[in-house]
Amino acid sequence: MSIAEPSSEQIARYADRLSAMGTEPRLRIMRVLLTAHPAGMVVGDIQAELSVPGSSLSHHLEKLKNEDLVTVKREGTYLRYAANVAGLHELLTFLFAECCTRNQVVSLSSILTLSGNACSSAVPACVAAPVTESTPS
Repeated sequence: MSIAEPSSEQIARYADRLSAMGTEPRLRIMRVLLTAHPAGMVVGDIQAELSVPGSSLSHHLEKLKNEDLVTVKREGTYLRYAANVAGLHELLTFLFAECCTRNQVVSLSSILTLSGNACSSAVPACVAAPVTESTPS
């Protein structure tokens, strides 16, 4: 079974998502929102947890939201942000599809060992059940 190649548009979207997480403050924001999943956190709590100035935090959250990495809901006067696990799953599936299926560069067991098995239920399906290319008969 072969792996479908992603379109140019999909690759551009994944690159934009990786770029959005490519700064230390945004990566810290993603990690803290993942620890608060699924409830998420209000902006004031994120700010208190990470000691990020409000204007800077707003900028980073907006960038993450624009790349579909976080969701936001208004609760009265508060904004509650949460990690968009569907967007992260799509990104991880894209990354793992190549390295863990066709080329077997990274094994599922090594990922689980590195994560302390904390993410075993969140590992993309393609990693859990690697696809191997069939050889012609």
